[in-house]
Amino acid sequence: MATKSEAPTEPFKRALAYATRSLAEQPDLEITFGGDGPRLIGHQAVLPHPPRDLSPKEAARIRGLADQMALRLAHHDEAAHARLKPVDPIAGAVFEAVEQARVEAIGSNALGGVRQNLTAALEARIERTGLNRIAERANAPIAEVLGLLARERLTGQSPPDGAKATVDFLRADIEKRAGKDLDRLAASIGDQAAFAKVARAILRDLELGDDAGDASEDDEQSDDQEGENKPEEGENDDEGGDDDANQGASMERSEEANPDAQQVEDESGSAEMDPDAQMAEDGPEMGDGTLPNRAEAKDDGRPEAAYKVFTHQFDEVVGAEELCDPVELERLRSYLDQQLQSLSSIVSRLANKLQRRLLAQQNRAWTFDLEEGVLDAARLTRVIVDPTAPLSFKQEEDTAFRDTVVTLLLDNSGSMRGRPIMVAAVCADILARTLERCGVKVEILGFTTRAWKGGQSRDAWIKAGKPPQPGRLNDLRHIIYKAADAPWRRARKNLGLMMREGLLKENIDGEALLWAHNRLVGRPEQRRILMVISDGAPVDDSTLSVNSGHYLERHLRSVIAEIESSSPVELTAIGIGHDVTRYYRRAVTIVDVEQLGGVMVEKLAELFEERGGAEAVMPRRALGGDLAQPTGRKGLKRGVLQASAPLL
Repeated sequence: MATKSEAPTEPFKRALAYATRSLAEQPDLEITFGGDGPRLIGHQAVLPHPPRDLSPKEAARIRGLADQMALRLAHHDEAAHARLKPVDPIAGAVFEAVEQARVEAIGSNALGGVRQNLTAALEARIERTGLNRIAERANAPIAEVLGLLARERLTGQSPPDGAKATVDFLRADIEKRAGKDLDRLAASIGDQAAFAKVARAILRDLELGDDAGDASEDDEQSDDQEGENKPEEGENDDEGGDDDANQGASMERSEEANPDAQQVEDESGSAEMDPDAQMAEDGPEMGDGTLPNRAEAKDDGRPEAAYKVFTHQFDEVVGAEELCDPVELERLRSYLDQQLQSLSSIVSRLANKLQRRLLAQQNRAWTFDLEEGVLDAARLTRVIVDPTAPLSFKQEEDTAFRDTVVTLLLDNSGSMRGRPIMVAAVCADILARTLERCGVKVEILGFTTRAWKGGQSRDAWIKAGKPPQPGRLNDLRHIIYKAADAPWRRARKNLGLMMREGLLKENIDGEALLWAHNRLVGRPEQRRILMVISDGAPVDDSTLSVNSGHYLERHLRSVIAEIESSSPVELTAIGIGHDVTRYYRRAVTIVDVEQLGGVMVEKLAELFEERGGAEAVMPRRALGGDLAQPTGRKGLKRGVLQASAPLL
């Protein structure tokens, strides 16, 4: 019974905590409620705050999120999952969705109440992610569809009404190619390793992921390899552990030997899909608080050619408002605000401290006895004594900070999905507003690619006969969230675009850095600062499959070296779980994404406090050619990258 002093939702929270610990079979499981839920980090489960006026539908949704976490703790081995999961992003997304369907099916089949809760959570996610609004086959997310088909096989439950149309787009093709292996899932529901083998067989049936066929061997071949590699260890021979552990090392070699494998795509258009965004959000999203593990590029010893681009024809520079209709953009921004209410208050306090530090450094001075400006109240006595005396005005002199521009360049790759990209968006938003109050102009940019595994650029390369050493083989997408001259209030909602499903794909950091730098060089401000926020090394499977393993990384290093040695732009970087200090001279690496706001504030404060840097003026010049931005129907918003990418 609730006491008079406690909130109405407290009894619900207590009951939910007890039920979750019981279902997870972990009496000491720590359960908290916050604006950043749902997420599962180690031994702590964070659930969303229940509203004060808790409806039955919302209560069922929150119970469903709690049940998902509990079932994952009780029936899922994270270490085995990481070992068995394919390296390829599309295959990995499907593998994750099918595994989540397995752990949820165990609870659904055992307890009717859990089944109802999980269904409520699923229906809410379908509504929130727009799965119920997909109208074309090409837009149907393969991972979501396979997750729902696996759920149907394991529990007997048809997809919810909102997702039936989306599932039906791909059902016939999937059933034809992988129906037999889907039927095998139920027999191994209680054995994660055996279930993973069937899931990998489904990936092979659908020809998803370049590593699925190579890394998942038949039982006999897997056993032979394990016997050769581990003669003293006979345990878990049927799990293919050695084979999976060697996936990362063999992935690039297999891609180089057979680059055509990159083109194997599902007939539904899976090449254009974002596998990270297709994952079941209320399942895999639990891990958003943990840092993404982005595979580093491996140097395969191939001789390094000069960096080049196969074609610029399909690259684009686009305004955020051009990628999303205004109503959807407003909805995404509202969702972003709701998810990060607690973080916003923390970052706002840090930003206010930054503002006070900046304003304290400004040497304010006034010029008096002017004919126009601000009325000088201290000299009004002259008018009282002599009514014929003219009014006196004053004007504040410009301060150093009013001749500064800051660019925030955000990594929009798939590994930033979830908590990292939300935190980055809110921090950029709040810092832009703060610096604008201090008279500092701010530009917010993002970089990703238009497609997974090459898109139209790779298609053009294949049609051209696959000439050797083609260089970069993907379509760039550089996004302008806020231009330097645009006021914050007009660009605020644009940052919600980062929450859009399917936006975040691959990342080619070197060319993005050149683009952001050249925009800064063209600015009239005397001082220009570029801050890069990223969570990993440059990765583009299509490019790295036909070039050396460090092709993109070496280009990034050369771009950074040229900017740091010869450019007037002051470059700094923040790495999220990724050591950027080995690339950038001025950089910091954070382990927890929650530290991002504080670190951004501190790095900017350090830059502004460096008097020498503020006074230095160097000649402006662009690197790697000019990046032209042709005008579209709304002016600047959409264009094609025209410049050659080589640096010097």
